[in-house]
Amino acid sequence: MTGHVALVTCRRARGLDTDEPLLLAALDRVDLRVEVVDWDHPADWSVYDVAVIRSTWDYARRHEEFLSWAAATASLTNLHNPVAMLSWNTDKRYLHQLSGAGLAIIDTRFLAPGSPWPVTELCAPIVVKPSVSAGGQDTARYESDELRQARDHVARLHAEQRTAMIQPYLEAVDANDETALVYIGGEFSHAAAKGALLGAGSAQAGLFAAETITARLPSPAERALGDATMAWLAGSELGMPLYARIDLLLDADGLPRILEVELTEPSLFLETDAEAADRMASAIQALLPG
Repeated sequence: MTGHVALVTCRRARGLDTDEPLLLAALDRVDLRVEVVDWDHPADWSVYDVAVIRSTWDYARRHEEFLSWAAATASLTNLHNPVAMLSWNTDKRYLHQLSGAGLAIIDTRFLAPGSPWPVTELCAPIVVKPSVSAGGQDTARYESDELRQARDHVARLHAEQRTAMIQPYLEAVDANDETALVYIGGEFSHAAAKGALLGAGSAQAGLFAAETITARLPSPAERALGDATMAWLAGSELGMPLYARIDLLLDADGLPRILEVELTEPSLFLETDAEAADRMASAIQALLPG
């Protein structure tokens, strides 16, 4: 075996990551020694040539602890994606920066604890979630007659000293799904359709929300927005990520908008493309010394 790789997960995600068995098999095909390691489990990270974050889906409520772990681990091994990228990406206030760069995002309002929300009525459905979240945790959709429930959700987040974010619910997702663009090693790899997962009502609990995933051919407009986002990342101080997933929704005019740019622990939906796992394995292999 020519290299030692850690795939980083969390205890609660064990057996749930559909990417994991495909990636393990692909890494074995390129003769790499691999271990799956929980991020918060005592480990000697210096024994690994590369540590690749994959399914650390419990970080949202342990945000600072997770970033501290990442910084410490990066001092011992080659961590991907890098710490600066994780710090930027684990708080969705990064959407402001993307919008400022001219990239089309879903209209988003952030409410820090103590900030008022001077809205007296909802004209259309909205989504409320914390700015630090993963897998749809603590996320809910509210109809136009559910302002009180939405306010209660924001109040709960504020009581926990969490920033709330409010977005319109783009109803095109009900017919067209989300489009997830996956990039590996800085190159477009494949795309998937993600079925709508937010019903009206209470916030999503648990480690992640179940999704219906199928292969998808992205439209030229979706590819253009994804490629422009990756080009912006490459030209920024963050640099090009090992892996990225850009989730898009269509607005009322049928134009794609960025819902999220996932650079921390995204599912890459490797099962939707027969060559995707091998692309990821090759990209990891390219990170090895020598």
